[in-house]
Amino acid sequence: MDIYYDPLDRRCKSVCGGIRQNETCKIKILWEGTEPCMLILKKDGHEAQPLRMQKTQEGWEIDLSFADCGLYFYHFRIGKREAGMGELRRLSFAQPVRDWQLLIFAEDFTTPDWFKGGVMYQIFPDRFYREGALPVAGKGKWMHKEWSEMPAFRANAQGKILNNDFFGGNLKGIAEKLPYLVQLGVTSLYLNPVFRAYSNHRYDTGDYMQIDPLLGSEEDLIELAQQCKKRGIRLILDGVFNHTGDDSRYFNKYGNYDSVGAYQSKQSPYYDWFTFRSYPDKYDSWWGIDVLPAVNENSPSYREFITGENGVLRHWLRAGIAGWRLDVADELPDEFVEEIRSAAKAENDSAIIIGEVWEDASNKIAYSKRRRYFQGKELDSVMNYPLKNAIINFVTTNDVSQFRETVAMLRDNYPKCVLDSLMNILGTHDTFRILTALGGVPAQNKEEMSVTKLNREQRAAAKERLKAASILQYTVFGVPCVYYGDEAGMEGYADPFCRCPFPWDSIDEDLHVHYKKLGKIRKNFSVFFDSEYKELFSDKNCVVYERRKGDEVIVVCVNRGSNRFDLRFNGKLYDLLNGGKEYDGCYTLRGEISCILSNKSIF
Repeated sequence: MDIYYDPLDRRCKSVCGGIRQNETCKIKILWEGTEPCMLILKKDGHEAQPLRMQKTQEGWEIDLSFADCGLYFYHFRIGKREAGMGELRRLSFAQPVRDWQLLIFAEDFTTPDWFKGGVMYQIFPDRFYREGALPVAGKGKWMHKEWSEMPAFRANAQGKILNNDFFGGNLKGIAEKLPYLVQLGVTSLYLNPVFRAYSNHRYDTGDYMQIDPLLGSEEDLIELAQQCKKRGIRLILDGVFNHTGDDSRYFNKYGNYDSVGAYQSKQSPYYDWFTFRSYPDKYDSWWGIDVLPAVNENSPSYREFITGENGVLRHWLRAGIAGWRLDVADELPDEFVEEIRSAAKAENDSAIIIGEVWEDASNKIAYSKRRRYFQGKELDSVMNYPLKNAIINFVTTNDVSQFRETVAMLRDNYPKCVLDSLMNILGTHDTFRILTALGGVPAQNKEEMSVTKLNREQRAAAKERLKAASILQYTVFGVPCVYYGDEAGMEGYADPFCRCPFPWDSIDEDLHVHYKKLGKIRKNFSVFFDSEYKELFSDKNCVVYERRKGDEVIVVCVNRGSNRFDLRFNGKLYDLLNGGKEYDGCYTLRGEISCILSNKSIF
């Protein structure tokens, strides 16, 4: 018998994914050989230690339990041979050993149940909808007269892009369009920054305690949160705590605030919030962008301001929001993220904390330091960029391998409660619009980006890819997040072209109907809240998997190739994307077809 080990096979590893502190996990190599086996276990940053495995009828096994949280790595020693990651049955022991990972997380670590199983929607507030008259932009800013205009993208005479053009979208406008979000099945609403700032993107915070006047007032935010709650929607805000704006109450470089800012005086109460190299004009800033002075998160007064009893986090949670998305989370110290979580959970124990992390967040190294996001004291979830990239790769190359590898990596590395809470994105304010990304039409510079659109054939192909991509996004573990307008067929390259106003007068109804179907499916099936992911079949161009909970099952098929497959099953399955069409015992999956089947009809 060949040697076999797969950490996603319960015969080999009794706990799928991260392991809870003090939980017992059995690890087993399936093998009939008699050579002694050792598990070589290494805690991150420590020396490896060999642990003797016990012989059984099926192979060699060991029970593991960990008192300490942390990140561990392991492989096996069989006789004198080292055996690591890969299919052990085919492994050449002359190859370099690669380790598997074990993440041990806190015994009491949980993530909010209300978030799981739902649908998330992201809004760039200035560009979604405007209720009321066109407002006056204010000093140094200007307002577009037409909603359909292109955002400003050209640099000024000094070579800077000011981001000082506005369309007038506001909080009351979002509240007015909540019925539209309900139709999409939205259960959580994430807003890009809403606090007072100079720019249209508002990542240059001017005052954390004031809603930007162009968006409305604190009362408008409270009302929006209440209106969301009435419709079963939770409101999540963007927390930008790594930097402020230079035009802010805290830095006050231009004297526009009634405060003594750090730029103005070393006696400023905010002086130690920032790091000056040569006072006052040379200071640390985010990625060297001088309008975004970096905050010293180790400043006690800054930490108190953000996380204290009357700090920013708790103030807005009291106003009715349900959690925070942390901008550039990997640039915040672990200790600060821990304080953020503690403060938020003290105010509302069901508050959610989502981090912006672009890589595998279970083992990420940032600034030469291993991060501890999922060990129980920091994040509940992250933006799922690895899955985004894998889905896009699958539907554009028709090769399923990266998708399968990424799904396996996430399942093996993340705690189950995190897996169910991942923010599954296809596009955001920082990336190409998903339809443009799937269209594959290059544009070399911003002038080209401003005028390049998909032609009819390119758009039809991109839409077909998007439908397949969104089926994957909505049916794997985690929570799908729709970037405003993707469901309406918006196109656009990089910032600011991915931040155009919502096309209320020209919604792509074909895509809109598709997304409403997906939202209805999410709403009507509990398998998306808490169930295992199980791959049933795959070849180079196709994957079939199920989500099962009790008597309820969803079978997802995405075939990007030309081969036909017969799926045979007991009983009846219903095609949820095609009006509940019934199949008895067999479904023929044709080439270039995606479907969602279930043993429960919702029609």
